[in-house]
Amino acid sequence: MRLGAGTFAACCVAIEVLGIAVFLRGFFPAPVRSSAGTEHGAEPPAPEPSAGASSNWTTLPPPLFSKVVIVLIDALRDDFVFGSKGVKFMPYTTYLVEKGASHSFVAEAKPPTVTMPRIKERDMALPNLLVLCGDHGMSETGSHGASSMEEVNTPLILISSAFERKPGDIRHPTRVQQTDVAATLAIALGLPIPKDSVGSLLFPVVEGKPMREQLRFLHLNTVQLSKLLQENVPSYEKDPGFEQFKMSERLHGNWIRLYLEEKHSEVLLNLGSKVLRQYLDALKTLSLSLSTQVAQYDMYSMMVGTVVVLEVLTLLLLSVPQALRRKAELEVSLSSPGFSLLFYLVILVLSAVHVIVCTSAESSCYFCGLSWLAAGGVMVLASALLCVIVSVLTNVLVGGRPQRKNPIHPSSRWSELDLLILLGTVGHVLSLGASSFVEEEHQTWYFLVNTLCLALSQETYRSYFLGDDSEPQCGLHVEQGLNGMAAAWQGGPGCDVLERGKGHGSPSPSEVLQGSEKWMVLASPWLILACCRLLRSLNQTGVQWAHRPDLGHWLTRGIIEARFVYVFVLGILFTGTKDLLKSQVVAADFKIKTVGLWEIYSGLVLLAALLFRPHNLPVLAFSLLIQTLMTKFIWKPLRHDAAEITVMHYWFGQAFFYFQGNSNNIATVDISAGFVGLDTYVEIPAVFLTAFGTYAGPLLWASHLVHFLSSETHSSSALSHACFCYAMICSIPVSTYIVLVTSLRYHLFIWSVFSPKLLYEGMHLLITAAVCVFFTAMDQTRLTQA
Repeated sequence: MRLGAGTFAACCVAIEVLGIAVFLRGFFPAPVRSSAGTEHGAEPPAPEPSAGASSNWTTLPPPLFSKVVIVLIDALRDDFVFGSKGVKFMPYTTYLVEKGASHSFVAEAKPPTVTMPRIKERDMALPNLLVLCGDHGMSETGSHGASSMEEVNTPLILISSAFERKPGDIRHPTRVQQTDVAATLAIALGLPIPKDSVGSLLFPVVEGKPMREQLRFLHLNTVQLSKLLQENVPSYEKDPGFEQFKMSERLHGNWIRLYLEEKHSEVLLNLGSKVLRQYLDALKTLSLSLSTQVAQYDMYSMMVGTVVVLEVLTLLLLSVPQALRRKAELEVSLSSPGFSLLFYLVILVLSAVHVIVCTSAESSCYFCGLSWLAAGGVMVLASALLCVIVSVLTNVLVGGRPQRKNPIHPSSRWSELDLLILLGTVGHVLSLGASSFVEEEHQTWYFLVNTLCLALSQETYRSYFLGDDSEPQCGLHVEQGLNGMAAAWQGGPGCDVLERGKGHGSPSPSEVLQGSEKWMVLASPWLILACCRLLRSLNQTGVQWAHRPDLGHWLTRGIIEARFVYVFVLGILFTGTKDLLKSQVVAADFKIKTVGLWEIYSGLVLLAALLFRPHNLPVLAFSLLIQTLMTKFIWKPLRHDAAEITVMHYWFGQAFFYFQGNSNNIATVDISAGFVGLDTYVEIPAVFLTAFGTYAGPLLWASHLVHFLSSETHSSSALSHACFCYAMICSIPVSTYIVLVTSLRYHLFIWSVFSPKLLYEGMHLLITAAVCVFFTAMDQTRLTQA
């Protein structure tokens, strides 16, 4: 079976979208949360249990403290406070711990990271509480986020005049969970425990209170956790914590009845101590069950999605030699009996694995919940991909490739630009494994784009001042004619892998361009570099430098907003109208499809101008300026091939994604774009407008790539090569990232840093699939017309 490279790439990306969707559904677990609504206010607290006697305590206990002050220190390890280091570096804290005016704990940080609850201040004649804690620790080298003891163990010290111990009563810090802080502070301030909290009360805080109050505090906490367990675990009745809770509640009721009858007796004291221990055991077990539920992943669905995505990536990488040849076609032979046998054998194996996993799974699984038709379709798809991979690999290993007549031809060597593209792609992929690089990914793309400009500058100077002594190659070259510069396709030896763009017999750039055009070519990389530097300061994004002032803030002042909108929209309309008239009247040999592509591109530009906030309109203007400079003074004179031009478009598209002010944080999505021109919220238009407004940079550069290759090249395979390269360069980071987040699923910052990036990658892949379909449609139109 023979497929065009563009069609093949579009199908691969569409399948990859399916794999990512299955992976995302398994990666994000069902949240452990209470289904009780808040429309009618907070629920009344659970009454005190009783056995035969009626209790009059049906309200929340009074607060223990009037005010809570939280001192949160970043990356504070437990040994920085306790032990010899604490005596040296935090002497006053050590004094308070030894004096007995505090309770000390070692709080373990587990994913997801803990967000401190909002505390309401109360002005009462009660003591205050000072909470000294750390959000996470750090290793000896200063890193954090992993699961080593130094990184997850943090100090938690509660300091108050209400805590008094006898002199010499030194207690070693006990190990607790950071999730216990929310429940403890709620009880300390006389507030209801958050319904979604999975933590338990730190008992030393209330151990100085009367027995009845202690049991009341513990009962409220266990009731809250048991309700949360009932709403999130179907077999909650068999949970050991729930059984302990029921036992504790019965004993508590007996204690209340005995307490109301006689308030002072040894039997009452012994029974109260027993109920206390029973409640503490129940709290520990319930909290552990719920915490395990929070961090439970659907590994089977994740593995299925990962296998599909990795199969697609492997297939794309193995298909590079065939896809980037002159014909841009791939030969996939699946008709042999061996491949048919392999296909059915893999289906049987996958079906058996599916039955085993789904019948033995203790928790719910999304992929197991699908109908057999849907699950079978995915297994058939995975089997077919594996057979195609084996087929392509067999052709590469067995069939081999014919020897070149000129093996030392310069076209077989890697240029500096090729090495930059390879190293930049690999470096970006490797950077996705670190949380700090994910948070500051825009810096990676800024660095790559700036380095690309320097590499283009070096290539330009070498071409103009040192000459071009390379051997004849294939690619784009510039010819001077009656209508100015026009691109022509020149074939040459060694053109079956990459369309090297040097041109056989074509004049060098220094001979084609003279005067002001020559100096514009030499200055263009530096002008693009200056534009990128200005755009970096327009929107400060990320985490580390987000506090710095934006140049965009200066533009959002009253009437200046409207003036910028009018000026840029009118300018874009004038430019588009002028070029459309020129393409129809002056250059009458341009095809209708080229004009239509320009209209589509102009329409996308106008839509972006409408959706962008006023201070982001310079981003659009600089994007158009850089595209014009690259087209006229970089890609044409230097005769880059379609693969290199595609990668450059992809890099600039990613850089402009961050120039808009986006980041890998969901909070930076500008949802106001989804309401432009709408009176009320309408789901489909709002989703489309928000997605386009967010990914306007990559989409505009992708549409410009289609227009450029369609109008500036005479190659019948340029669009196919571009589609294949675009699909592959997007698939590499996505495939690598899902493997990384699977291995880092217990990372401390998995939800705050890595998960939002995963959603962005999934959405980017979906947009890439749409771009590849557009590429393929344009390529089919070109082939039909040819």
